[in-house]
Amino acid sequence: MRQRSVDNLTLERWRALDALLVLEKLGCYAKADDTFKPLSAEGTQRYHINLESQDFELLLRGPKFFDTRLKRGGGGAVDLVMHVHRVDFKAATDLLRRLAV
Repeated sequence: MRQRSVDNLTLERWRALDALLVLEKLGCYAKADDTFKPLSAEGTQRYHINLESQDFELLLRGPKFFDTRLKRGGGGAVDLVMHVHRVDFKAATDLLRRLAV
């Protein structure tokens, strides 16, 4: 069976999506930490996320995210799906397609 590739236009759209919007599409519970004050990157917000009984503490700014516990981050919907679901690129893109993101 031939693998479906992802066209560049779709990848660019997924890279630009706001991380919080992607988390909502994934069905995550997201609670903003109103006490958080960013030290350098203005507009960064901290969220406590729960997805399928997994807890994350993520710093979000636009399409970028940073997991404060694992000290890893990335940018765009594909990276975020790969991180929270612990899947590879193909599984992440398949999920984004299924959710019509």
